[in-house]
Amino acid sequence: MLSGEYGEILVRQKSDRGLELGELLVADGETKTLLQVYNLLYGSQIDPKSLELLSGMSIEGYGSDLGFMEANLRNYVLAQLKGVVSVKGKIARIPKTLPRFFSEIRKIEKEDLDFLGTPENALFVGNVRSGSKDMEIPVNLDGREVLAHHVLIPATTGRGKSNLVRVMCYSVIGKDYCGLLIFDPHDEYYHGPGNGREMGLKDHPKAREKIAHYSMKPEPGGRTLVINYRELRPWFFQGVLDLSSAQKDAMQAFYKRNRHEWVKDILTFEPEQYPKGVTEATVGVLIRKLNILGISAGGKDIVCDGVFSTTAGETTLDEIVSELSRGGTVIIDSSSLAGESELLLSSMIASRVLDAYKRFKDSGELRTKPVISIVLEEAPRVIGKEVLEAGPNIFSQIAREGRKFKVGLIAITQLPSLIPREILANMNTKIILGIEMEPERNAVIESASQDLSKDGRNIAALDKGEALITSNFTKFAIPVSIPLFDKDYLSSFSKTAKAKSDFSGFK
Repeated sequence: MLSGEYGEILVRQKSDRGLELGELLVADGETKTLLQVYNLLYGSQIDPKSLELLSGMSIEGYGSDLGFMEANLRNYVLAQLKGVVSVKGKIARIPKTLPRFFSEIRKIEKEDLDFLGTPENALFVGNVRSGSKDMEIPVNLDGREVLAHHVLIPATTGRGKSNLVRVMCYSVIGKDYCGLLIFDPHDEYYHGPGNGREMGLKDHPKAREKIAHYSMKPEPGGRTLVINYRELRPWFFQGVLDLSSAQKDAMQAFYKRNRHEWVKDILTFEPEQYPKGVTEATVGVLIRKLNILGISAGGKDIVCDGVFSTTAGETTLDEIVSELSRGGTVIIDSSSLAGESELLLSSMIASRVLDAYKRFKDSGELRTKPVISIVLEEAPRVIGKEVLEAGPNIFSQIAREGRKFKVGLIAITQLPSLIPREILANMNTKIILGIEMEPERNAVIESASQDLSKDGRNIAALDKGEALITSNFTKFAIPVSIPLFDKDYLSSFSKTAKAKSDFSGFK
């Protein structure tokens, strides 16, 4: 420990002990302080001009030994550290003091992290990581709290977002505290990536009883993804279609006059039958937009193509809510749907879930219900700044107030800067994988639950499968290593399940 100040402690690296960005270190004492490396730099006892001269002579071929006497003493590496947590016994707090001046700093050991523990409603994310070393200490978050208060997973392409989500979802399937609603636009969570050549959530030992998989082309045992067009409501279209004020007002007018057949009325009525104030031009635009969604008129009847139907799907939304409220996992395979239909379907289901949970709160049943977590790929499509300029939608509503009703989001994105700052701040847990672009890093750092102002380099240097968890429900920002789902995690999960079964009747 050489010098520095709170949050910027300078230490010298021993010549035979390499340090890494993100590595965890310990300063011992009556209160143990955990520190993290956030920057590395060279130090030397030789003045800079002499170093430049000696370097130039070496480059120009004047010999390899030009005065770097006792290199391990004269030239060295310095590390800048910040205190992340102070530990006394099992009690961990934010550090408020500096370690003793000139004290020794050692590398962290497993025993130093005993205070982490395992919460009752465990959500597994990965193992504690020190630099690039996996310490094989599981990181389990309080799933009931974390999922209700929203999770953001930002990362550059190829850093392991989908792998992380599969690991998290697999760990909570079958646990009664949580229901999962997964919108799967690439059909990669249930079957696994690569057209099912890899493992997916379908391979969970409780998949048959706990997972409901909806698809337009269901497999044996799967469920047909079909919704009756009469389930549509005007507010479902918010954030899905680009609608003018006149078009929104027209939809509301048709809905108020005939709540069960308002869509049919738009498509089949003659102009003289329109509600007062609604013009033919406005209705013409609405008809074209409904046609894009696969809903059109065939004379005086309705013709549906795609996910919507005139005869089937009347109970689909209720069935989905029922599965979720029992702690089940519902996976919606929307890979066959066009963009607008996919977003509309997501809006319909999310709205029905939030409405049901609001009713549970009014009736006093909410405390007995599991938290519902909604997995959103490419989150800016529904909670991005440009989308919300036209007004709030169901997903921004959930982001702002869903925690009061035990409904949360798992928002996945490459571009967190596209999400409004207010919504980012409401994402109380962020599992940050590698982000190379500085504006995207800054958007996450500025809305983080812990102070990550020194972690820009650390986040940029995160390799595939490495992450940093910042959360209101952790003692500090925890660096983690995420296991590869089908090669590492499934085998360890199976061994743990078998051990519990042999020992305690695990089911």
